Amino acid sequence: MVREMSCFKAYDIRGKLGEELDEEVAYRIGRAYAQLLTPRCVVVGGDVRHSSEALKNALARGLMEGGSDVLDIGLSGTEEIYFATFHLGLDGGIEVTASHNPINYNGMKLVREQSRPISGDSGLDDIRQLAASGEFAAAPRLGTCRQISVLDAYVDHLLGYIEPARLTPLSVVINSGNGAAGHVIDAIEQRFMAAGVPVTFHKILNEPDGSFPHGIPNPLLPECRDMTRDAVLRTGADLGIAFDGDFDRCFLFDETGQFIEGYYIVGLLAEAFLHKNPGARIIHDPRLCWNTEAVVRQGGGLPVLSKTGHAFIKERMRAEDAVYGGEMSAHHYFRDFAYCDSGMIPWLLVIELIALRRQSLGSMLAEQMAAFPASGEINRRLDDAKAAMARVEAAYAAQAALVDRTDGLSMSFANWRFNLRCSNTEPLLRLNVESRADVALMQEKTRELLALIETVGEPA
Repeated sequence: MVREMSCFKAYDIRGKLGEELDEEVAYRIGRAYAQLLTPRCVVVGGDVRHSSEALKNALARGLMEGGSDVLDIGLSGTEEIYFATFHLGLDGGIEVTASHNPINYNGMKLVREQSRPISGDSGLDDIRQLAASGEFAAAPRLGTCRQISVLDAYVDHLLGYIEPARLTPLSVVINSGNGAAGHVIDAIEQRFMAAGVPVTFHKILNEPDGSFPHGIPNPLLPECRDMTRDAVLRTGADLGIAFDGDFDRCFLFDETGQFIEGYYIVGLLAEAFLHKNPGARIIHDPRLCWNTEAVVRQGGGLPVLSKTGHAFIKERMRAEDAVYGGEMSAHHYFRDFAYCDSGMIPWLLVIELIALRRQSLGSMLAEQMAAFPASGEINRRLDDAKAAMARVEAAYAAQAALVDRTDGLSMSFANWRFNLRCSNTEPLLRLNVESRADVALMQEKTRELLALIETVGEPA
């Protein structure tokens, strides 16, 4: 029977439970994945949502009936699937997660061998078509399924990015948002305690809870930041760390409780990698880029522009053999992590930088934030995004020193620039504005642009 597959998106699978995604759809996805990619063995895992276990089991059944063996790592974040896939040399991996989407959603993130992403133009559309048709070929064998743990090996890998013995006394607030991160934080804390590493953990919402009693973990939303900020101030911590639901992104707060835009963390991590990898290539997205380009060039590296989105960033990183790549949305990618994104590696690198430089996070970033003030991403839901972009381009074309269409519309001027792009995953127009050391100019131009855009839009 043909089944609509509206849960398939550009980069992953996400949909409303019972309407777009259910156990039958999950089973079909497993069968289609197994038939089209012919993997011998696939690792699966799931986040804390109440629906994830049943969807994962249906997915595993489809994989097995399609002829693939399955390794189940249980409750996990997306990057644990990435790690298990490349660490164990498996043919693929699938994480059941809806990350920061509403509670009535779930989804999946799929990779093939070496944790290479499966997106619309690299196999996801083929999986969708076969899953929709339900016309599966008979498999040559019935696969098996067994439970495994990769937690110890995964934590070994994470701690390989820093030298724990060099860490100085530090106090950190960690907000797992009742998502999937808690068990990894506990494991890292235990390692630190066993080795006498003087880092004190103040853990909040560390227990996984699929009902999300304190709201969906999405620190990109200002209303989701108060608890972490307040805990930093209450405990006098050196920094705060908050995760989204599947913890492939982490968000940082400085010692004053100020939320740090992911844009500036990209520059900070780029600088750190260039100290250890002189001349390396660093990948960045076009939404905000002046600070990253300045930091990378000053550090002797080569900044490389890529279209926004994990599939594009990972592909470009492999092509350039880049040591690190970062997006302002708090996705950070690492060559030694199979070019995948991780939410655990960034904060570990940051606490090492605080120890080595003997500076607070706020003081390390103050110069960068003053040199390139940014609006942060502003979203607007529009009926006609293309018309809005055309209107903006017409208004500024005569003044622009540079126009770039790598991803949406980027226009640069003497002392400010902006990027305007349509979301790849939602019906939104996204605006980012930055300037050269001029907050007032950045704010003025942001207001100008929004006035042009909002003639046909409304706040997202």
